[in-house]
Amino acid sequence: MTRIAILFLTLMLTACGNGPEEKPPAPLEPTSSTKGFYCGMTLAEHPGPKGQIHVAGETGPLWFSSIRDALAYLQLEGATRRVRAFHVHDMGRADWNTPQAGTWIDATQAYFVLGSRREGGMGGSEVVPFGDKAKAEAFTAGFGGRVLDYTAIRKEEMFPAKGDAGG
Repeated sequence: MTRIAILFLTLMLTACGNGPEEKPPAPLEPTSSTKGFYCGMTLAEHPGPKGQIHVAGETGPLWFSSIRDALAYLQLEGATRRVRAFHVHDMGRADWNTPQAGTWIDATQAYFVLGSRREGGMGGSEVVPFGDKAKAEAFTAGFGGRVLDYTAIRKEEMFPAKGDAGG
């Protein structure tokens, strides 16, 4: 009887679980008409890295014209919705003016340059993502800034006081 009770309890607990973990959505490529979540302008109108955040319940990703805007979304609204994936352009492989297809990386594995002199799609100092830490450090040699990993960048204030370049 005890074995039957244990088997029954195990089956019940398994049935109550969320099942196997869903695989995060793969990055998508924006079209010429894809618009930024905050600005409402097409991504193609802006230079620099872009971001896409896949949220449970949405049919497609939320698109961002700048990485700073994507990180701000996570700070301001991310706690209220379940983020399934966050992808950014790897600027160690992408062209600044028009990041090409196939250069997306998982933001949680990226290195970010904060406080550089490089302006992003929405103006102001852009947060620049890289898949390779050495390439991020090389970028800072030419444009300034500091390199942070995903955990550290999430703790940063994305909209510093006027006159503060964030670093």
